[in-house]
Amino acid sequence: MKELLEELERWGADVIFGRAKGFRATITRFLMRTLSNLFRILVQARLWYFRSGWKPQHHLGMQVVAIGNITVGGTGKTPVVELLARSLRDRGRNVAILSRGYKSKKLDKPQPWRDAQGNLIPDEHMPKVVSTGSTLLLDSKFAGDEPFMLARNLERVSVVVDKNRVKSGRFAIEQLDADLLLLDDGMQYLNLAHGIDIVLVDAGSPFGTEALLPRGTLREPPKNLRRASYILLTKCNGHSTDALITRIRRYNRTAEIIESAHVPVYLEDVFTRDRQALDFLKDKWVGAISAIAVPEAFEGSLEKLGARVEIRRRFSDHHRFSRKEVETFMQRCVERDMDLIITTEKDAVRFPQPASIDVPVYFLRIEVEILKGMDIWQDLIRRLCHPQPALESVLRNRHAYRL
Repeated sequence: MKELLEELERWGADVIFGRAKGFRATITRFLMRTLSNLFRILVQARLWYFRSGWKPQHHLGMQVVAIGNITVGGTGKTPVVELLARSLRDRGRNVAILSRGYKSKKLDKPQPWRDAQGNLIPDEHMPKVVSTGSTLLLDSKFAGDEPFMLARNLERVSVVVDKNRVKSGRFAIEQLDADLLLLDDGMQYLNLAHGIDIVLVDAGSPFGTEALLPRGTLREPPKNLRRASYILLTKCNGHSTDALITRIRRYNRTAEIIESAHVPVYLEDVFTRDRQALDFLKDKWVGAISAIAVPEAFEGSLEKLGARVEIRRRFSDHHRFSRKEVETFMQRCVERDMDLIITTEKDAVRFPQPASIDVPVYFLRIEVEILKGMDIWQDLIRRLCHPQPALESVLRNRHAYRL
């Protein structure tokens, strides 16, 4: 069943991006477009539902910053969340990241947790605690790929997972002493009020296929960028962003705009954690394996670094590799005399160790670099570390109006 669902997911992606041809694909695209029109109505109705007050938002008496996007996948959100959390932590904030834990497994039983008085927290009040900031408590299977990756990379930052992020936010404040909450992938999560929305837009593919789900990759119409407090253009690889910024300004005239790039930093062995400089890839014959939304960008990065990508194996986004799949791919690489196997950092947290490692396996570490608007970024960090109550109240009211 799992294989069938993943095959359908891959075929659906081929239909959306026009790779699938023929009568069946044409009919499917027509049906998807009809459903997209319905989805648009539902999205706007939901926003009105919150804006009108029929559905109240929860306020936790705490700064809440949402980092999200209006498209599905591919904007490079996790490195941005990591950079923001690290910057705030280093300036003295006790940060908690709230995630829904997409495709994570349910715990067999809730984690036992006692409050400061020694009382056991009831199960119904317990989210999944991935990290307390000092101790990593769950693996990627139960945490989810991104939450586990963030927890492993961020000391002194707690990571909590639950679909109900009002519940997980309360827990982070009361039990983990959080004084600032980062709502990962939180633009569309309106049950919890967020005073600041940082919205990511991929400079190379800002609005996907320009159609809403399920025909396209948009979660919301582009005009809903009006809710953004800050817009972070990601993957700006030296190309002009003037036309994109002009279009964004049609939807949002006041948001601060920052330009950034996702840059490779080093290679790290998936199993030994040994690191290599990027020039280690030069002229190496490589097998690339990944399960991400945009594998072409990952493989292109390897080629730009001088690797000769000879074998490519792509799985659906968030696919959990089996040992057999890894060993089969490794055997292909052995037979073709590959020097290295390279995967992404997100995939590395799901990478099972094969019985024997006949080809070294590394992941490519990616970090965010601010290209334009560093002063805006630094001002945001200062504002979050030294909030002005009156100003924050104005921003919250403005945000509520934009909904």
